[in-house]
Amino acid sequence: MSTTPLISIAVLKAKTGQREALRDALSALVAPTRQEPGCLDYTLFELRDEPGSFYMRESFQDQAALDAHFATPYFQAFEKRFDALLDAPIRLVFLEKVA
Repeated sequence: MSTTPLISIAVLKAKTGQREALRDALSALVAPTRQEPGCLDYTLFELRDEPGSFYMRESFQDQAALDAHFATPYFQAFEKRFDALLDAPIRLVFLEKVA
């Protein structure tokens, strides 16, 4: 079992007219996700020069913790809203720490 945390950036772009709804939905995920046992970091950002483009910086203890996050009722409820809120599929970019 790997002891290296999984670090990623989730890229989410709101559909036209859905910026506030997407921001609210993403913001609602932050507090409960931070309470998950395997969550190391979960921080939401919005691009200053591109309103409606959100980045969630995520770090989970391992793949099992990330899988558990995806299975939570609150994430599952958010996932059901993807088509209504998102202009494109979520892009999950995994990172390797260099320094």
